[in-house]
Amino acid sequence: MLEILKHAHSGFRWIVLLLLIITIISAFSKRKSGVAMKSEDKKLPLFTLIATHIQLILGLVLYFISPYVVFAADTMKDSLRRFYTVEHIALMIVAIVLITIGYSKAKKAESWKPVFTYYLIGLILILISIPWPFRNLGAGWF
Repeated sequence: MLEILKHAHSGFRWIVLLLLIITIISAFSKRKSGVAMKSEDKKLPLFTLIATHIQLILGLVLYFISPYVVFAADTMKDSLRRFYTVEHIALMIVAIVLITIGYSKAKKAESWKPVFTYYLIGLILILISIPWPFRNLGAGWF
């Protein structure tokens, strides 16, 4: 079960990253050209929002069953345990909250600016907090 969830969480990140990049580029180009947000334009940011929340659910399940997450006195001394127990989850939750706020503000204001701004900040936080293989945190590309 743990391995299946790890691979699902790790593989689904590529879908989330792709959707975020496409949404940010779309929001930037539509904002630059002065196009107002219509109801059919809200689908891509909504799908991106849904994908990030699915990824969060997978991550939360993993958080509670992962051997890397340890609540002990020496957790903060070990960079691997600290990353998974504190840093990864904290930054990911902040990123997903920002993406959610961006979608909510854009929906109310019918403007592309919140989608672009909040989703971009969310993407940056997500990229920072992914355990890329070159960071030697025990994770692979998939």
